[in-house]
Amino acid sequence: MSHTPHELAEEFPDKVEVMSQLKQSDAHFARLAEEYHEINRVVHRAETNVEPMEDLAEGELRKKRAVLKDEIWAILSKA
Repeated sequence: MSHTPHELAEEFPDKVEVMSQLKQSDAHFARLAEEYHEINRVVHRAETNVEPMEDLAEGELRKKRAVLKDEIWAILSKA
């Protein structure tokens, strides 16, 4: 299996332990992280033409991923 870019551990390497703890203790954070991972994998499959999609749809998913990443960072920066 190939490396999926933009995983949260790659994006926030200094927050891996905090993310792990929050996934266990904060249901909202756990849901955000799971949604981010799902969208990130769909985008990656589209980028690598494993499951191609229309450019507009891919762009919308990228925007959603960015919004989720910002929300995740807001939580991490306070933790």
